[in-house]
Amino acid sequence: MSETGKIWALHLALIAALIVAGLVLPAYHQGNLARILVLATYAVGYNLLFGYTGLLSLGHAMFFGAGMYGLGLAMQHGDVSALPAFVIGLICAAVLAAVVALLALRTIGVAFMIVTLMFAQSAFLTVLYFGEWTRGDEGFVLQQATRQIAGVDLSEPTNRYYAALILFSAALLITLKLVRARFGRVLVAIRENEERTRMLGYDCFRHKFLAVVLSGTLSGAAGAAYGLLFGYVGASFTGVQYSIFPLLWVLLGGAGTVIGPFVGALFMFYLIDYASGWTSAYMLIAGAVLVALTLFAPLGLMGELRKRWLRWLP
Repeated sequence: MSETGKIWALHLALIAALIVAGLVLPAYHQGNLARILVLATYAVGYNLLFGYTGLLSLGHAMFFGAGMYGLGLAMQHGDVSALPAFVIGLICAAVLAAVVALLALRTIGVAFMIVTLMFAQSAFLTVLYFGEWTRGDEGFVLQQATRQIAGVDLSEPTNRYYAALILFSAALLITLKLVRARFGRVLVAIRENEERTRMLGYDCFRHKFLAVVLSGTLSGAAGAAYGLLFGYVGASFTGVQYSIFPLLWVLLGGAGTVIGPFVGALFMFYLIDYASGWTSAYMLIAGAVLVALTLFAPLGLMGELRKRWLRWLP
């Protein structure tokens, strides 16, 4: 089988396995996996910027929150139905990403990281300031009757799982197509040596701008989906911790690998889930495992797999 055939077979096999998992998993694990798929979509968006473009952002929670609040406020205060509200969430995230990109890309390195963190904190404080509408830290619940698309109740566990899977599959395949196209190759070149890429005649700013917008839009889609599928919108999702989480998931799974964000999110979620069942000091166990992985698998789980055996893994 050709390299391209292997790559597509692997990613489609993952999607097929997740389809089957929705049929055979008990309700508890099906619910967990639905949440993981949404969060993995968020990590896929982050990976496009960090893993492939080399831009470390500490402010991606603002895009996740823009999608979530774009959908949530439209449904809660505008009586907009679920599908148009989801589109509104995407537009909010894309517009915010474009504005942030125009300003933050004037900086490089650590300065870019700090600027994105400052923007994210501003977004978090904005949510708190307009508490009359957003309900601040308390957040608000989306009514079950409104969480429907084409008559399909997305609050029902099986429907919710497959809706999350459709979103994740779309994000996975779009990212795979992007990173294997010329656009993705240029992003990798920028990550490795931006000055040389510029000397070869590529417009680095335009490529980085598009990377930020695409990354922010995917993250916003995850935020909107989280609000729609799980029925809650709250300020905590725009906090700093939700900017750190996708970075951890990508580093654990393997930055610059398409499947890595899913693997990292899955591993981290169940590590904390099982550790919390053993002891109240579960974060100590999680921290020790993360340190061990950093020491012995610095490229992440899928990154090490690519380095040792599957060199064709994108």
